[in-house]
Amino acid sequence: MRNDTPGGGEAPRTVVGVDGSEHARTAAFWGAADALRHQQGLCLVHAADLDRLDRFASFETSQHILQHGRELLQELAGQIEHRFPGLDVALALRRERPVHALHTVARPGDTVVVGSRGSGGFGPLLLGSVGLGAAAGSNLPVVVVRGRTTREDGMPVVAAVADERDAQWVAQAAREARARAGALQLLHVRSTLTRSAIRHAPPEEAGRFEGPGQQLLAGLAARLREEGAGLTVSTEVITARSVAAGLVEASRGTDLLIVGNHKRLTVPRLGLGHVVHALLHHAHCPVQIMPCTGKETTTTGNPPGDEP
Repeated sequence: MRNDTPGGGEAPRTVVGVDGSEHARTAAFWGAADALRHQQGLCLVHAADLDRLDRFASFETSQHILQHGRELLQELAGQIEHRFPGLDVALALRRERPVHALHTVARPGDTVVVGSRGSGGFGPLLLGSVGLGAAAGSNLPVVVVRGRTTREDGMPVVAAVADERDAQWVAQAAREARARAGALQLLHVRSTLTRSAIRHAPPEEAGRFEGPGQQLLAGLAARLREEGAGLTVSTEVITARSVAAGLVEASRGTDLLIVGNHKRLTVPRLGLGHVVHALLHHAHCPVQIMPCTGKETTTTGNPPGDEP
């Protein structure tokens, strides 16, 4: 293991936020397996939150918190290296709050991974809080590890395609499927509310409710099959009482659910759509949130920081 050091132009990594909780430990092992599948390094990040606590804590208390963070990182890294021999593991101990720490350490090309609930260095957080914050302010893929985290034969990677904007990242979904030696399913969900609107709308307005449907999925699937020889790509359009409900149900038989971050006015403070918000609370498998262009994002950097 080694300390994470600033620099540019390095190979992509899997960056995992850890805090001593069982959820974070599960996310770290999931991230380690994912890094190994993609043949890239792993970086474990612990946020001591001392930029805030130093105003109230003594010097001795701050040093104790830092030492605890070092020990936490080193112990977890040792367990990961034992289970995944040969994996390149870097450690980053930061003073910032957790979401800012992840954004600071992550660099272009990385994937950020967090657990569905945190404690300790990441605070007594509600389900999905770090994932919501990390995804809302990131221009990198963010995975929230929740639900079933062990792989089962035959489970595909599912890419939730809402509209044409999702064509930006479906190649990444194909990459995830190939890394798992599995299949990719492109899934579009129509809500019963939308279908009702189509039935009652004037003919000249009905088209605006219809969404991409099978035609867009078929085009994307054909492109992915051409780009990735041997990859099995299927498409499906389903109807559910809501898009979120349909995707939550689909996640029961899914290895990894990938969804685009389409910002909606329904959750302006979080900067995430209600569908992503629902998935981070209720999905039955890990959820990967892909950034979409055309919205504001926080540029990730890699300035110098505290090292274990």
